[in-house]
Amino acid sequence: MTAISEAITKIKKAENDADQLIEDSKIKSSEIIEESKIKSTERVEAAKVSGYEEAKDIIFNAEAKAKKEAMSITAKAEEDVEKIKSKSMANIDEAASLIVKNIL
Repeated sequence: MTAISEAITKIKKAENDADQLIEDSKIKSSEIIEESKIKSTERVEAAKVSGYEEAKDIIFNAEAKAKKEAMSITAKAEEDVEKIKSKSMANIDEAASLIVKNIL
């Protein structure tokens, strides 16, 4: 009878150990899941920051390029205006002469 009692006690202890192991596993898996969620959130935030910084750099570079292009276009336009102005001024003397000749 002692052997049966010892067997029942061992079975009961094994059941308790199994229940405790299951409970410990549930707690551990919850901790792992929570840690994974935290790490995932951190990585998403890091990716957002990285993406934002990269976008800022792209925009800054695009603006710098556009400003440089605009300055180049403005300089070219000013140069063209000066050429037209010079040509016009050269013709003023001739036009004035013609007007004076026609009036007199």
